[in-house]
Amino acid sequence: MAGMSGKTQVVYQGRIVQLELLDGKWEVVRHADAVAILVLNERKEMLLVRQERRAIGAMTVEAPAGLIDDGETPEQAARRELQEEAGLDGDMTLLTRFYSSPGFCDEQLYVFEARNLRESRLPQDEDEEIEIVWMAPQKVLDGLRDGTLVGSASTVTAALYATAHLARTGG
Repeated sequence: MAGMSGKTQVVYQGRIVQLELLDGKWEVVRHADAVAILVLNERKEMLLVRQERRAIGAMTVEAPAGLIDDGETPEQAARRELQEEAGLDGDMTLLTRFYSSPGFCDEQLYVFEARNLRESRLPQDEDEEIEIVWMAPQKVLDGLRDGTLVGSASTVTAALYATAHLARTGG
């Protein structure tokens, strides 16, 4: 979406981001939309991937996630990412969507829940080194709050949905 009025200047064009200056005033990052997936096992734990995130110089635990490729629907991207990162496929239900940081970036994040899981592996991205971790959603929220874990907005969202679901179903 271009600026609401006036001039747009492309300051930087990268592989996954574009930086624009709107009306000579607002810096805006254009970024592909992304997906994240909530997966719960029979022990009421959520699937997380532990990985290094160079932008923040830290190891994170996050719900499986990734960018939506050109031509993909959000659901197709969610299924692909879950296959790449965890070797699983399932039936996807959209839980919510939101802008990751609308003050400066147009990336929209779609959070899905995967059910009726089955094994189905796609090769991981070459630059990804991830470890699968299963953790109770409340422990994820507690760790993010007290700083013993580092995560993302989509991980918080997935964990909140999981705790609400488990509370409703007596989990």
